[in-house]
Amino acid sequence: MQSEVSLVFSSLSFLHIFLPIILIATLLAHAAGRSAASNLVLLAASLVFYMWGIGASFIGILLLVITFNYVLGLWVDLNLKAGRRSRMAVTFSVICNVGVLGYFKYANFFVAETEGLRVALGFEPWLWTDVILPIGISFFTFQCMSYVFDIAAGRARAMKNPLTFALYVALFPQLIAGPIVRYGLVAEQLRERSITSRDLSEGATRFVHGLVKKVIIADSAGAIADSIFALPSGEITTTAAWLGALAYTVQIYFDFSGYSDMAIGLGRMFGFKFPENFNRPYRSVSITDFWRRWHMTLSNWFRDYVYIPLGGSRGGPGKTYVNLATIFVLTGVWHGANWTFLVWGIYNGLLLIIERITGIRNHADGATLSPLNLAARRLIVLLLVLIGWVVFRAPDIGYAMDFYTAMVVPSGFSLPAIVSLDLRTMDLMVVAIGLVIAIGVPTQVRGPEVYQGRLGAVALSGLMFAAFPFALIKVMAGTYSPFLYFQF
Repeated sequence: MQSEVSLVFSSLSFLHIFLPIILIATLLAHAAGRSAASNLVLLAASLVFYMWGIGASFIGILLLVITFNYVLGLWVDLNLKAGRRSRMAVTFSVICNVGVLGYFKYANFFVAETEGLRVALGFEPWLWTDVILPIGISFFTFQCMSYVFDIAAGRARAMKNPLTFALYVALFPQLIAGPIVRYGLVAEQLRERSITSRDLSEGATRFVHGLVKKVIIADSAGAIADSIFALPSGEITTTAAWLGALAYTVQIYFDFSGYSDMAIGLGRMFGFKFPENFNRPYRSVSITDFWRRWHMTLSNWFRDYVYIPLGGSRGGPGKTYVNLATIFVLTGVWHGANWTFLVWGIYNGLLLIIERITGIRNHADGATLSPLNLAARRLIVLLLVLIGWVVFRAPDIGYAMDFYTAMVVPSGFSLPAIVSLDLRTMDLMVVAIGLVIAIGVPTQVRGPEVYQGRLGAVALSGLMFAAFPFALIKVMAGTYSPFLYFQF
């Protein structure tokens, strides 16, 4: 069970009340030349954002995590200055942060999965009240751990000002669904930053693009995916199964990358430069390439803080395969308390191991491939990713297996079967357009690309702004849906 979000980037209350007030207050503080005052405005706004959007009862958890990691960072920094190692502090950080995350994210799952075993062994059933998952906890605990790890490794110095550290963790654009921002990337910006007219215009442009991607494309695709994945397993035809898988493939990309665009754009408007989270992942030529392009801040987090410390690829093929498997089991588990996420993680890990064994990853950038081979590789990778999204989206393993069966056991192409789902023609058209955009043109349009006159960027930017009024109409009508990654 997770908390609900009432204040999201695509809501009227955020767009018409929260954002204008906070932006004006921040700009006034900056105009007065007071970065400290600007930080206080943003910190207060971020805490209000979390309490208003998530619920006041969860603010204590966020503040507890912030306080604990602030103190731990100072402890590690003092140890380094004294020439002492900080292994104990790092271990303590992992135990406490993962412990908090594990309790809120997996306690309900553990109780549900062990209930039958307890009863079979003669024990009384659990007396249990469902734990509500605070939105964003998967992101801000990982961000805090990276802070402690970087201090211990000598890549950063501890932040002495507790309010500035609190702002680093709680900064509202990236608080509840990333990107996962490394402290070293924004340390100087937290101390001193400027907000130029270009920051405002490029940030607003990026935000508009993200809003359109979410409200117009992702929500339209989601309407189709939700309808099909809600079908009883015995009623899923081959046509419906493939359409549902395609729709979800479009939905999850435009939903999450749209949120990332909005977060990055908001950060830019407030003077922060957040890392990119997506780089046209559906144009990947291998699964290795895909994971360099998809949710990049999470992939880089696991690479730098788990995979490399485990030895990476330095211990021979067998050790490398074990490390890869470990990373993707953890990646699956990070996404949620369901066997489907674990299977999805194992599936991706196996694909990466197969690529290493076969040497496919040696062409990870596609530079040495012929145009025909390049197109074929991209199509195969997209198909493999789509297959993985089915179990990721399915409510349980049994339903996923029935869905896969419907995909591979032909029941014929049935136009009436599609019509019977009562899907909107416009939604079907948007899915097709979204797939073309995701595969064929850049979807992270940055200001410089537009200003430099790059045709694809200019055309897509024009398309996004043309669709912006329709996105606002949907927002005003209240027909938008929550961001998918809020559940993780």
